[in-house]
Parts: sequence; structure tokens; C-alpha cells
Amino acid sequence: MGMTVGNRKGIMAEMNVVPLIDVLLVLLIIFLVITPLTPKGLEALIPQPNPDVAPGSPRQLDPTIVVQVASEGRVLINQQEIGWERLGPRLAEIFKQRGQRVAFVQGNESVQFLEVARAIDIMRTAGVESVGLLTPEMFPQR
Repeated sequence: MGMTVGNRKGIMAEMNVVPLIDVLLVLLIIFLVITPLTPKGLEALIPQPNPDVAPGSPRQLDPTIVVQVASEGRVLINQQEIGWERLGPRLAEIFKQRGQRVAFVQGNESVQFLEVARAIDIMRTAGVESVGLLTPEMFPQR
């Protein structure tokens, strides 16, 4: 509220800034409350090199591991036939030297899902952290 003191005569217009300051303080409080809730960025996991393997060694350039469950109870690791009883120890040996423990499983159309689930269970037991499923559209049969 504006007030004039003195002996001026007539009407004098003064701007009342108190409501403006109140609005600005309310906006400041709102922005201070909202700012900590805004996301700062995305969390991402950065791949870390395996400390057991020296940089540039041929072990780091190994291909992706694909376990194929074929018909007649056969199982293959990267096109190399291996028996069910040797699948777990062989995978544990392969992934002992790797930083990323990711493998894929692929089943033929004639294979029951029970056999694919058995392969996934053996892979997880052998230390594979992430198991991906390959479909014929993603990875055609060779």
C-alpha cells in the first residue's frame, strides 16, 4: 500500500510491489521444491575389462557363445558338438577368462522347450549371468 507524506497536492500514482514480491517468493519456493526431483541423468552400467586377461590378448576377442540345442538330444557350443554332461564344465571353463558373462541359447524347431530350459539351467549354474534366447529370425540355422 502506497502512502505519500508531505504537502503535495493532487493525485499521485505509486506502484504497489508487495503482491509482486509475494508472487515471486511463491514461485521461488515452488522451483526450489521441484528442482531436486528432476532427473539428473540415466544410470548406465559401463563394461569393465577382465583384470585376469592382459589387454590385446587373443582371449578378449573370443566370439559370442551360442549354445544350440539340436534334435536327437544333441547340444553344441558354437557349432562344436558337446554332450549334456560336459556342457556345464565347458561353459565354466570358457567364462572363467571373460569379463562379460553373456551367452545365447538357440533351439531347433523340433526341440521341446524342456530341453532349452535344461540348457538355460546348466548355463546359469556354470556362471553365465545373462542368457539370451535366439529365434530363427534373429540367428538363422546354419
